[in-house]
Amino acid sequence: MKKSIELSESLEDYLEVILNLEKTNKVARAKDIAEQLDIKRGSVTGSLKSLEKKGLINYTPYSFITLTPNGLKIAREIARRHSILKDFLFKVLQVDPDTAEATACRMEHAIDAKSLERLIRFIDYIHTCPLTGQEWLESFINYCSSGARNREKCDQCLEDCNIRYQGSKLPPA
Repeated sequence: MKKSIELSESLEDYLEVILNLEKTNKVARAKDIAEQLDIKRGSVTGSLKSLEKKGLINYTPYSFITLTPNGLKIAREIARRHSILKDFLFKVLQVDPDTAEATACRMEHAIDAKSLERLIRFIDYIHTCPLTGQEWLESFINYCSSGARNREKCDQCLEDCNIRYQGSKLPPA
């Protein structure tokens, strides 16, 4: 059985930044990584050596840095987690973009595969289930933006749902 590679949050951030730099610049440089992570250039070397030792990047001092196939696979998974979490926070929970970005960056390191899969299923569910769907999501968004529950609107919504689903095989709200 293949042993998984243990990575700190910091090293995961390096892989994600290198992936993004490869997408935009084809290669990454230590200077660009330091700038993206908002750290001093000298601080980058030790982490790059660690990632190189783990076989996740191709690194030679004063040269370009690229991801190995295994590093690319791991970096893509980190970026995927980040994107899913950011989208959920921003699009569903209505968290402002900067907070969603910062929070997703912290959460991406801690969320386990099963929880992430359940989150993905939940997002899919609210977008496709006839009991939820876009109308439900818009109602939740309005609820979030108003900051308070409108009992009259909730009662009217329940009444509308009962009328809509009367005679169908779907359970009433």
